[in-house]
Amino acid sequence: MKFKLTVVFFILFWSFGFAQQKKSKGDILFFEYSYNEAILEYQKELRDGVLSNKQYLNLADSYMKIGNFKKASEIYVNIFQKDTTMSSFHFNKMLQSLSKTSEIEKVRAYLSTKKGDLSSELLENADFNYQLIATNSNEELNFKIFNISGNSPQADFSPSFYKDKLLFSSSRPDGTKRIYNPSGESYLNIYEANIEAQGDIKRPQAFKGISNTNFHRATPYYSEELNNIFYVLSNADGEVLQFSESGKNTLALGRIDESGAFQFILRDLNTSFYYPFYEASTGRLFFAANFEDGYGGTDIYYVYTNNGLIMSAPVNLGPRINTPGNEIAPFIFENSLYFSSDIFYGLGGMDIYKSNMNTDNSFSIPINLGEGINSSKDDFGFIIRNNDTNGLLGYFSSNRDGGKGNDDIYGFNVKDKPGLKTLALKGTVINLTSNNGIAKAQVRLLDKDGELVKEVFANDNGDYSVEIPFLDIVTIESTKEKHSTFSITYKGNELDEIQNKAFNMGIKYLDDLVEEQEDQTVVKLKKFYFDKGKSNVNSEIAQELDKVVDLIERFPQLQLRIESHTDSRGGGSYNFTLSQKRSDAIKDYLLQHGVPEGNILYSVGYGEDKLLNGCKNGVFCLDMLHNKNERSLIVVLNYDLLY
Repeated sequence: MKFKLTVVFFILFWSFGFAQQKKSKGDILFFEYSYNEAILEYQKELRDGVLSNKQYLNLADSYMKIGNFKKASEIYVNIFQKDTTMSSFHFNKMLQSLSKTSEIEKVRAYLSTKKGDLSSELLENADFNYQLIATNSNEELNFKIFNISGNSPQADFSPSFYKDKLLFSSSRPDGTKRIYNPSGESYLNIYEANIEAQGDIKRPQAFKGISNTNFHRATPYYSEELNNIFYVLSNADGEVLQFSESGKNTLALGRIDESGAFQFILRDLNTSFYYPFYEASTGRLFFAANFEDGYGGTDIYYVYTNNGLIMSAPVNLGPRINTPGNEIAPFIFENSLYFSSDIFYGLGGMDIYKSNMNTDNSFSIPINLGEGINSSKDDFGFIIRNNDTNGLLGYFSSNRDGGKGNDDIYGFNVKDKPGLKTLALKGTVINLTSNNGIAKAQVRLLDKDGELVKEVFANDNGDYSVEIPFLDIVTIESTKEKHSTFSITYKGNELDEIQNKAFNMGIKYLDDLVEEQEDQTVVKLKKFYFDKGKSNVNSEIAQELDKVVDLIERFPQLQLRIESHTDSRGGGSYNFTLSQKRSDAIKDYLLQHGVPEGNILYSVGYGEDKLLNGCKNGVFCLDMLHNKNERSLIVVLNYDLLY
C-alpha cells in the first residue's frame, strides 16, 4: 500500500504542522519515504543532539513503515509516557505497533488509561473485533482469491465496476515519463479492462472516458443510475497545480456527467478528498477526507446531492465508523457499508470492515472480514456485486506478500457475502398484554455455559439490535423490572434461521396481571363460581386458573395464598368445610399443572367469615348480593417485597 496512501500521508504530514518547522536531513528523507535512510539520519541527529517530539514520532513512524514494530512500539510508548496528550492519530499507531508484536494486554492497559478521551463506540468496536477474531481464528477460507492477470509491477488499486468492465487506478508507466517524486512512480491514471467469465482482468488500457491531465486521476466510481463517473484528481487549474498558503497541493473530487462534461464537485486548498461512492437510493455521495475536525487522519463523510450535484454540507459518519486512524474507500452493497481502516484492532495495517446500515442512519459495529480478504499487510478498495453465473463477484486491493508489484488487485467468486461469521439479531420486545413495544427492555445473549456474552437495551419503541461472534449454542433472554423473562435457546442451523428477519420477544408486565382487592394484591382473574355445593374445578374455573399457571411460569419468585369464601346461605360449619375443599381443589389443580408447591404457601377456606356486604344470617338478600360474597382469590404475598 506504499503508493495508495502516499498522497494521503503527504497531506497529513503537512497537516500536523511539519510545514512550519525547520527540516533536518532526516525529515527530508522521511518526507521522501526513504524510511531506512531516515532512520539512520535521525539516529545520527539523536546522537548529536535532541530530536523534537515530531521528529521522534517520525522515527517511530519510519520503523513502522519498514516493519520493525518492536522498535516502533518502544519509541511510541516512550513518547506517550512522557506526554500522555499524544494525538489520537499517533496513539492509534502506538497501539497498532503493540498489536503487531502480540502485546494485546498492553494495548488493553493503554486503552484503559485513555477511556475518558476515547469514544465508547471505539472501545466497543475493539472489544467486539478482538472477540470475533479469536472466535474465528481456526476458520478456513471457503472460496478462492486470485491475483488478476492485468496487474503490473507498479501500484494497481481501487477497482470499480463500469458496465461490463472494471476501472482501476494505476501508477504503471504511461509513456510520458512523468514521475510523482514521493512514490518514485508515474502519476496515477485510470485504466479499464473487460471482466472475463470467471472474473479475471487482462490487457488493461488507459480509460478514455476522462480528459487527460499531467497529474493524478484515480479512485473512480461509476454510477449506472446517473451515468456519471466520480473520481479524484490533483487540485489544478488546467496544467497548473494549486497550492495552499502552507505549500501543499490537495486532491479534489470531480465528475464526468452523462454528456461527458467535467465539473469539480468537492475542492479545497486545505482538504483532500478520496474514494467517492454514490448511493443511488438516497442520492448521497460518500467519500473520505482529512477535515481538521475529524476523528483521526482521514474520515468517511457523505453529502446529499441532486443528481450528483452537491446540496448539503459534509456529514461525518460518526465514531461507530470513524476512528483515530484512517478510514477510506466506502462501498455499499445490500445495505452493508464496506470500508478500510488502519485502526489498531485489525489483522494488518489497513483492513477491510463491514457495517450494517440501519434505517435511522446509524451503523452496526464494523466487522473485520477476516483472514483471506485481510492479510498482515494493507487491504482496501473492496467492491462486490451479484453475478448471475457465480453468485457474487468481488475485487479488492492489497500489497500482501506474493503479489506482482506494489499494490495488486485481487478477485474472488463467492456464494454469500464474505466475512467472519456473527449472530445478528434485531426486533422488538413486546408487551404481550398491550402489544406495544417496551422501552429500555434488557436483551441478553448467553453462551452454552450460561455466561453473559452481550447485553443491550431496547430503544424507546422497544426496538433492539445486537450482534455477537457466532456461537453454536446461544440463549436469548429479554426482561425488565416488574416484567417476566423471555428465554429460549437455539443451536446450530436454528441460529441461521432466526437471522435476517425480525426476532420479536414477548414479555408480560406484572402490574397488568395483578390488581388490588380487599386491601391486598391478587392475581387478576375473571370471577368464577364453583357449581352449587361442589368443590370440583369445572372448565370455566380451569380457564382462569391456567392464567395463574402462566403467571408462575413467567414470575417463579411469586408466593401465593389461595383463599375461598362462601356466602351466608347454609350452615357456618358446612360453609367453612366447603370453602376449604374449594381452596384445596384450586391448589391441587395448580400443582398438577406445573406450579411448584413452594409457590403456594397457604390454602385457606374462610367460609362466611369475611362477607363483603350485609347479607349475613337472617338477612334477606337477592341472589346477586349473595353471589358477591362467594369468591376465590389468589393473593400475591410478596409483591411489595419484590419491587
